[in-house]
Amino acid sequence: MKIYELEPQILWKHFYNLTQIPRPSHHEEKAREYVTEFAKSHNLEHLVDETGNVVIRKAATNGLENHKTVTLQSHLDIVPQKNSHITHNFETDPLNVYIDGDWVTAKDTTLGSDNGIGVAASLAVLESEELKHGPIEALFTINEEAGMEGAFGLKPEVLRGDILLNLDSEDEGELFVGCAGGINVTGTLQMIKEEVPDDYSTLDIVIKGFKGGHSGLDINLERGNANKVLFRLLKTLVAQYGVRMVSVNGGSLRNAIPREAFATILAEPGHVGDIENAVSSFEALIKNEYSATEPNIDISVHKATEQAAYVMNEMVQDDLINAVTACPTGVHHMSAEMPGTVETSNNLAIVKSDDEKIEILNLARSFSESRKEALVSEIESVLSLAGCKISKDGNYPGWNPNPESAILKTMKDIYLENWGKTPAVKAIHAGLECGIIGSKYPEMDMISFGPTIKFPHSPDEKIMIKTVNEFWKWLVLTLEKI
Repeated sequence: MKIYELEPQILWKHFYNLTQIPRPSHHEEKAREYVTEFAKSHNLEHLVDETGNVVIRKAATNGLENHKTVTLQSHLDIVPQKNSHITHNFETDPLNVYIDGDWVTAKDTTLGSDNGIGVAASLAVLESEELKHGPIEALFTINEEAGMEGAFGLKPEVLRGDILLNLDSEDEGELFVGCAGGINVTGTLQMIKEEVPDDYSTLDIVIKGFKGGHSGLDINLERGNANKVLFRLLKTLVAQYGVRMVSVNGGSLRNAIPREAFATILAEPGHVGDIENAVSSFEALIKNEYSATEPNIDISVHKATEQAAYVMNEMVQDDLINAVTACPTGVHHMSAEMPGTVETSNNLAIVKSDDEKIEILNLARSFSESRKEALVSEIESVLSLAGCKISKDGNYPGWNPNPESAILKTMKDIYLENWGKTPAVKAIHAGLECGIIGSKYPEMDMISFGPTIKFPHSPDEKIMIKTVNEFWKWLVLTLEKI
């Protein structure tokens, strides 16, 4: 069976088409063209705002013209993550998607179900001539995954909706009524280069095989952070064998737990064998520590194909190692109000160097603005003590739950009536656009839901087929009942 033959076909057709359209963050042009051409072919009112978001409107079905206007909201971009052994250009290549038992997934790359399934559901609602609903508009935002540019750029006068259904959650049978806010914190060191000592050997250290995952949804799963593991090893090798760092490249996205990290080092020839043995012992140690969560860890060292052209200044090297080693990452606080929910966390996402600078990129999240500020202050202090220049950007607000929400009551009643149980009501430790949109449209009643997606922001991403049908049914019934 082909993906576009799954039920409901009207939804899966659009999802499959989207997987064939390259659309990483900052490169959503072809996806935007797809949805605007869809609007034109179906004679639907549409606009592209100055930021690049698309809004498509559909009139109410007969007799429901006076019902509240619903805004269906999803984002066009995807997280471009792949396994290092494959060649894939997310700006030009379609995804290799397939059905794997009860799931749809992609071979060695992210699937883009975050948030392609929400986009597909919105298009299916707009296309269907069978659904009953009041006035509808669909908002397709850009660059959600790398800064929420679309939501930030949305003007207060663009939307007409009374109710916003955010289609970007990842657990079927659950309603999300709040989300964490976040902020990017970057520490920068100036690269100071020195001549390579005579007769030193150039070695490459490779850390790979970690699961990674979404830095909000998966931060509580005790997965390894490849950057932290790499610098733990580097600190040991510097202390025991006097190795010198040349360069580092760990992690790839702010909102993805780093799966891989690489470093080039210099070592005295007489220590190469000892270093190889030390790395092998270190790999065994890390595998034992993460035996319950990380079955595929691979840590290795080998001679580089080319001799290093320079070496990092030793003081800069030591500052970098201390900064990364001490920088907090993972869960910082659990929520007392919502047991089992992460309240505050940091993802030490990227550590990378070039000829001019070294950057340490973090994404801090929290439901609590004060706790977020406290964590950011802690990160700043650690990085500042190591001599880093600090910069912050991308600060976005959280979304505070509204227990009196009318759409919450409606959707709970629908689920109880049709599935015989009450859906879980939660807040999510990830950045949904609801917080930003809500700050521009404070009277809008909002809720977020979706099918079951596992391991988003990683090459293991997959979506459970049967939950897509349940999600679609819940969406259709909700539109009819509003």
